[in-house]
Amino acid sequence: MFEPVIAPSGTLLGLLQRGRGDGTLHALAAPRPEALAALDHCVLHDPRHDWQVENRSLYYARLYLDLDGGLDAIEHHLFDVEDVLDTDENRTGLALAVLGHLASYGRDDALILLRRYARTGTNWTWALDELALRDDDAGLRALSGPVLARFANTPEGDAELAAAVRDAFEPRPWRLWAEDPRDTVGGRVRAAREQGSFDRWQRQMRPAGPRPGWSVEAVLDWAQDGLERGAALHVPAARCLTAVAGPEDRPTILRAAHEGSDGARCTALHYLAESRDPAVLGLIEAAAASPSRSVADAAVAAFERMCGPEAVDSARGWVHRPDALGASAAGVLACRGGAQDAPLVLGALRETVRTEGPDAPLLWTLVDGAGRLGICAAAPVLRHVYRETTSSHLRQRAAGALAATDPSFASGFAVECLWDCEETTREVAARHAETADARVADRLRRLAADPAEEAEVQTAVRSRFGPDATAA
Repeated sequence: MFEPVIAPSGTLLGLLQRGRGDGTLHALAAPRPEALAALDHCVLHDPRHDWQVENRSLYYARLYLDLDGGLDAIEHHLFDVEDVLDTDENRTGLALAVLGHLASYGRDDALILLRRYARTGTNWTWALDELALRDDDAGLRALSGPVLARFANTPEGDAELAAAVRDAFEPRPWRLWAEDPRDTVGGRVRAAREQGSFDRWQRQMRPAGPRPGWSVEAVLDWAQDGLERGAALHVPAARCLTAVAGPEDRPTILRAAHEGSDGARCTALHYLAESRDPAVLGLIEAAAASPSRSVADAAVAAFERMCGPEAVDSARGWVHRPDALGASAAGVLACRGGAQDAPLVLGALRETVRTEGPDAPLLWTLVDGAGRLGICAAAPVLRHVYRETTSSHLRQRAAGALAATDPSFASGFAVECLWDCEETTREVAARHAETADARVADRLRRLAADPAEEAEVQTAVRSRFGPDATAA
C-alpha cells in the first residue's frame, strides 16, 4: 500500500484527512458540493498511516449524515473493476466501515451496498463483519448461498472455508448458517467449524521452540538460528534463559553479550536488562554502536525495557547522543524521569520536531512526557504538533498533554476536539471544553444521545451535566 498524500493542514481536505474536529466544522460551513467532494476523497483514498490504531469511519459517517451525502462515489469505488485487480483490503476497508456506521444510523442505502458487496466483492469478509453487527438474521441468512459459493466443493475449497470460519472476526453469520438444515449450507459450515477447531488443536500439540532441559548454549543457538531464518527470537529466548540460567552461567551470558553471534548477543542483552545485571548498561552502550543493525536495535530495546533508577540515571547521560540510544534515553526520561528532567524532555521535544517533523515516532513518548511532567513551556510545540501531525493518534496524545500544560486549551482546541475522529480526544474535550462557546453544550448533548458514541465519552459528558456540573 502506498503512503497517503496528505494535503496541508490549513485546507478543508487536509483537515478532513487528519480527522480534526475543525474538519467537520469547516465542512459544514463550506459549499456542500466542495465538502462532499473532499469527504468522498478521504473515504475512497484512506488517509491513515496505520488503520489499526487510527479511527476515521465514525467521523466520516457522521459527516455524511450532517451533509445528507449520497453514496454514489462509494458505490462506484466498491464495484469498480479495480476491486478485482487490487485485492488489498485497505483499498475498500474504510469505505465498508463507513457504510457500517451509516447502516447503524438507519441508512438503508448503506445496508444494501454492504449486502451487495458481501455477495460479489473481493473484500467480502470485511463487509460480512460489518453486517454481522448491523443486519438482521434474515438478511444474514440470505447471504449464505453467495458466500459459500466462493468455496469449491473440493478438499482445497473445504480447507479455505475452514480457514475463513476459523479466522472470522465476527462469528455471528457463521453460527446462523451452521443452524441451516440444508447439507449444502449448515452441513458445510458445521464441518468447517470442526476442521478449524481440529487445526487449532494440532498447532497446540506441535509447539516450536525450547524444550525442558535446554542449556544456556542451546537457547543462544536457537536465537541465532531464528535470526538466520529471519525471525527475531531474542525476546522469547531471553525469557527461556530466565528459566534455565543459574548464577554459574553469568560469565557465559556476559561473554555472549560482548562478543557472541548477533542472535546470542541480542538475547543476552535482553536477559541481562531484565535481571538488572550491574554490567548491562555498559554492554548496552557498546552494543548501540555496533555495525550490526539487529544488535544495535536490540540494545536500545533492552534499555527501554529497564525500569529501575539506574536506567534513568544513564538516560540523563545519554540523552544528548545523536543516535538511537540518545532518542531512547529521551523517551525513558519522558516516561520515568522526574521534575528535574523537564528541561531535557523539553529540549528533546523541540529538537525532534525541528529535525524530524510533527510525525516523528519519538514524539509519541515525548508528548506524553510533556503532559506527565506538566511542562508549560512545551505548549507552543504541542500546539504545533496538534495542528500539523497527520496521525490522529499522536494528535490525541497532544490534546491530552495540552490539557495539562496549556491554560488556553479549554477555550481553544478543546472545543474543536468535541468533533475529533478519536474517541479519547473527544473524551478529553468533554471533560475540559468551556461552555462559554455556544456550540459546546449542544455538542455535549448530541454526544450523550448518540448510540454510536463510546461509553467513556458519554461518561465524561454526563460528568459535565451532573448535580455539581457547570455545563448548562
